[in-house]
Amino acid sequence: MADAEDKTNTCGTVCLKYLLFIFNLLFWLAGGIVMAVGIWTLVDKSDYISLLSSSTYSAAAYILIGAGAIVVLTGILGCCATIREQRSLLMVFFVLLLLIFLLEITAGILAYVYYQECFPLCYQLNAELRADLKERMVQNYQQPGQEHITRAIDKLQQDLKCCGSNSSADWKEGAWIHTNARRRLVPDSCCKTPTVGCGARDHPSNIYKVEGGCISKLEEFILQHLIILGSVGLGIAFIQIVGMIFTCCLYQRLKDEVY
Repeated sequence: MADAEDKTNTCGTVCLKYLLFIFNLLFWLAGGIVMAVGIWTLVDKSDYISLLSSSTYSAAAYILIGAGAIVVLTGILGCCATIREQRSLLMVFFVLLLLIFLLEITAGILAYVYYQECFPLCYQLNAELRADLKERMVQNYQQPGQEHITRAIDKLQQDLKCCGSNSSADWKEGAWIHTNARRRLVPDSCCKTPTVGCGARDHPSNIYKVEGGCISKLEEFILQHLIILGSVGLGIAFIQIVGMIFTCCLYQRLKDEVY
């Protein structure tokens, strides 16, 4: 009878170990994805970030990298605790999971509260962002010492299929039109099929005429990525709850087997 009970306990422990190991694998992968998104934002979208005077977007990328690294390390700790069946490591792993989960909940609540307080002022903040981007685009494009800004603007207009900050008419107000335009009305990167000198014709059949200009496309791009990150965050939070349950069950099972 006792042997049968020990066999059942051992079988239950093994099942929990496998479940927790699978959880740790998923958790580790999720952390790697979050970290990869942060690195991708800094590397691939660094040109976009350089057009903005605010450091908010680059700071958010660094936060993603840091959070992903913590999740990866926590997942590795969870694997070690599961394989070695050490209750002390399991307790540390559970505490770390709980802390990360609470931080996620706190960040979500603060973001919601901040949005509610910010809402009446958001239009003004948006207007400042528009003015800042417009100034950088039309005043710094193809100017001496501003090669990185020029590359960023060309990449932005081609990738997002737009022209000018608010509209293609913005280019008539900048320094570029008086110095380096060479009879072009807009930069060649505004053209649907970029060729040398194609910006001399600003008809909608030739260039991108987007309502709201590049700033509206940039806002749309950021919003889409925030939705993706939010969905990933919810998925990770759900996985964490499952992981905490499995950790508690395995901890209790190991405790029962000792006693």
